[in-house]
Amino acid sequence: MIYFKTYGALILAALLLLVGCQPKAAPGWSGYVEGDYVYVSSALGGTLSQLNVRTGDQATQDMPLFALESENEQAARREADARLARANAQLANVAKGKQRDEIAVIQAQQRQASAQARLAATALAREEQLVKQGFVSAARRDDLRATQAQSTARLEELAAQLRVAQLPARVDERAAAVADTEAAQQSLQQSAWREAQKSRTAPVSGLVTDTFFRVGEWVQPGQPVVALLPPGNVKARFFVPESVVGHLQMGAAVHIICDGCAAPVSARISFISNRAEYTPPVIYSNAQRVKLVFMVEARPSPDDGARLKPGQPVDVVPVAGVAP
Repeated sequence: MIYFKTYGALILAALLLLVGCQPKAAPGWSGYVEGDYVYVSSALGGTLSQLNVRTGDQATQDMPLFALESENEQAARREADARLARANAQLANVAKGKQRDEIAVIQAQQRQASAQARLAATALAREEQLVKQGFVSAARRDDLRATQAQSTARLEELAAQLRVAQLPARVDERAAAVADTEAAQQSLQQSAWREAQKSRTAPVSGLVTDTFFRVGEWVQPGQPVVALLPPGNVKARFFVPESVVGHLQMGAAVHIICDGCAAPVSARISFISNRAEYTPPVIYSNAQRVKLVFMVEARPSPDDGARLKPGQPVDVVPVAGVAP
């Protein structure tokens, strides 16, 4: 009996010692750092001809990142530019009358016809006197009257031609020329856009976290070539038990604690999930055995975010008002 009592006491002491050796609970809520990456791609495919950055570089906004071969797009843009120039010339042409030399020809014809009309009128007047005196027949007078009528009609015809020559094209023709010019302008913009897609710049400043192709490789349309991580796109994702989530508020201040950080990183809660989930295996430990948790995200300032690295494990503690 004494043996069993002694043995039981030893087992109880071992259990107490084991419990005392268990790691203490973390000072806050466990989580990890995550980044919202900006993937830069081209809407068009092509062979990668130039890569201006490497992994680890700091890219500034509007800095050239990469370029794809663009001979076809450049040729299309030049063709569209020439078509626009042609459409503009046609539009300017229909807005004018005939050329100065063409008008001068009509005016010369008009002077010639006027001289012939005066000559015909003089001859007719002379023949009228001769007819009255009985020296010529009436048939001769009638011929001269017809000649004078033809000269008058020719003058009227040339005057009408001169008025038409000085007018611009008809309204419908001008509208068609305007439409052709607009279509050529839109075609040029499309060609310029396609050419610009072959050379991409950084949409934001950030760290180049990865490049997915080498020069000479074929890039499919829409396939990312460079991944950027702006400082403002770093966040901490952590998990809180259901007993605490109801006390959290958007914008509440928290501190992010990480190994190697000289001081806690200040952040503010930017997202609180409305769905419960099981504690993710990546943060599950004997020190945190809560099964149902809610995911919460907090974002530091861009300057503080540069101190955190995606994938880094962290602990998050509230600044005030909520106990983990």
